[in-house]
Amino acid sequence: MKITTIVLAALFMVSLQTKGQNMALTTKQQALVAIAANEAKGNIEELKVALNEGMDKGLTVSEAKEALSHLYAYTGFPRSLNGLGALQQVINDRTAAGLRVDAGREADPLPKDYDALKQGTEVQTQLCGGKPFTYAFAPQTDYYLKAHLFGDIFARNNLTFADREVVTVSAIAALPGCEPQLQAHVSGARSMGVSDEALKEMPALLESRIGAAEAERLRGALAAVFGESYSPVQTVDFSVWPKGEPNPYSKYFTGESYLADVGGGVMNVTFEPRCRNNWHIHHKQVQVLICVAGRGWYQEWGKEEVAMTPGTIIAIPAEAKHWHGAAKDSWFQHLTYHKDVQEGASNEWLEPVTDDIYDQLK
Repeated sequence: MKITTIVLAALFMVSLQTKGQNMALTTKQQALVAIAANEAKGNIEELKVALNEGMDKGLTVSEAKEALSHLYAYTGFPRSLNGLGALQQVINDRTAAGLRVDAGREADPLPKDYDALKQGTEVQTQLCGGKPFTYAFAPQTDYYLKAHLFGDIFARNNLTFADREVVTVSAIAALPGCEPQLQAHVSGARSMGVSDEALKEMPALLESRIGAAEAERLRGALAAVFGESYSPVQTVDFSVWPKGEPNPYSKYFTGESYLADVGGGVMNVTFEPRCRNNWHIHHKQVQVLICVAGRGWYQEWGKEEVAMTPGTIIAIPAEAKHWHGAAKDSWFQHLTYHKDVQEGASNEWLEPVTDDIYDQLK
């Protein structure tokens, strides 16, 4: 990894220090959230950034190594071994750059008469809120869970039970289709000493460091466990169509939007839920919109709104007053370009689309 990556990680860490001063999650746990989720996603470059950030905040090599080893039980050996390889590279790069590398302490050795099955059963019972759990359908898996995961792995005391559950919840939130296990581990995290306040901080951290989809999975699990109402938000995969940078035309938008140049005169515009642009007119040119992700709306002045879903194509006539933007509960991406462009073509921005108009949309 290039030293510039290390510098970027350090700068990002500094930018979070003020925000993190009053967080229930410790600085170490904040680093573990990003480390675990990137490991689960197999995003090695971002994992290296997260590891560097964690070490700048005081995370030790022993703690980072333990977190990545712990995760093999949840994300598999391939992801875990890749993560450990990334950690080795980060250690080498930091050592060469003269940056802090704190080895930390290894886990204490277990007593000779240690009974992994007995101890693991007790730990699993604690995680399940004091209720014994037996997976009778697959006795061998029940044994692996009790004796190896909760017995052998959880017995290593260079990470606390609470830290291990922060790692586990973060990783599972990054795995699509694992919502039942995510809910179970949110409950388990509470039993292992992670405060409700700390758990509720994790979605925002995931959203800023990993992605909206991962944050939404955790928000849904938290709502289910806490018995709170929750309205799911449809997310989009920014690895398919890039999110881009904050929109330089943001003063003409309600809400946050982003712009990415995808080449050939085509731009990808990303809208967060409820974001829409002002009414506007394209003079002497036709604008074409192609929805590629999420759900949104298009409306011409004096006409009914048109729902936009992936594959919807709209050619907006020149001189037509109109707006377009995201649905209330969905991110939205559309490609846009202009055709039939005449001399003197321009764009005229008009008044915002008011909440009164927007909130009537179904």
